[in-house]
Amino acid sequence: MTIDENKLNEFVNKAVSDVGSTMSSILVVLGDRLGLWKAMAASGPIDAATLAKRTETHERYVSEWLNAQAAAGYVTYDPATSKYTLPPEQAAALADETSPAFFPGLFEVAAACWAATDKMTERFRTGGGIEWGHQHPCLFQGTERFFRSSYIGNLVQSWLPALDGVVAKLERGAKVADVGCGVGASTILMAKAFPKSKFVGFDYHQGSIDLANKRAAAAGVGDRVTFEVAKSTDFPGHDYDLVACFDCLHDMQDPHGCAAHVHKALAKDGTWMIVEPFASDKPEENHNVVGRVYYSASTMLCVPHSLAFGGPGLGAQAGEARLRHVAASGGFKQFRRATQTPFNFVLEARP
Repeated sequence: MTIDENKLNEFVNKAVSDVGSTMSSILVVLGDRLGLWKAMAASGPIDAATLAKRTETHERYVSEWLNAQAAAGYVTYDPATSKYTLPPEQAAALADETSPAFFPGLFEVAAACWAATDKMTERFRTGGGIEWGHQHPCLFQGTERFFRSSYIGNLVQSWLPALDGVVAKLERGAKVADVGCGVGASTILMAKAFPKSKFVGFDYHQGSIDLANKRAAAAGVGDRVTFEVAKSTDFPGHDYDLVACFDCLHDMQDPHGCAAHVHKALAKDGTWMIVEPFASDKPEENHNVVGRVYYSASTMLCVPHSLAFGGPGLGAQAGEARLRHVAASGGFKQFRRATQTPFNFVLEARP
């Protein structure tokens, strides 16, 4: 086999860049946990000693961390003053948890993937899985924080309005189930926006449900929001005006069973809202920056959870056609893509 030296060098440079990104991502998580990003956002230009003092950290570590961030282009450096600045655009993505662009949660998800490396090496050989609740604990917080940003920017403003007649029902007072709710970010956002409606979130993971109930109380919506442990195939209740599944249908052990149960639990004129990672039905059209993230996370997190229970392992890039088939198998007659973003599409299924 003849090797093209130019192509080899190009690939090596790409690999070095990828390694740098991977190692730097660990420092993003550290900056988030230690409050370094928030301190920089509040301070303007700052040197290592001052930043270390304000965050009660060690100056030598902070100095090295700052230079790593400057090399990555996450902060800027002024050699004349020896000070570092977090630009407002980076501050919106790294320091403001209310921003639709807030991103550190995805870096925590990446940390969880690394933590599962030894387990997944064995699973690749056996075909077994790892259920969600057995992953590293940082996965739960990281997933919630990452998706919450997207929900803040889209759920009330564009996703729900894209559904036929749903907002009017919510404004009058609707009955809503959030299936696969995790720690309740999506449920609580909807409850805040529609005070006349009642919401219940279901998830199989007890730890997530416990935290979700605490967050509902802290958000002041505990009188209209409850969270319960239940599977997507047997959650209680009926005559729901809206059942929502946010970024979870592709993970499930029995997505077809979920579709059938949702169909049974909905009111006659109810709506099933399915929010899924954006994906084309053609794999080659997903071979891009976003697809790289989703396929990687799917390999380490989504497919293993489904396979752990003998499920089909749809994966995060399942695509609209496969999801349409899931909905049809549950009895849904109407199915359409209501809207989309670069990271998600919103599907509407009706009986």
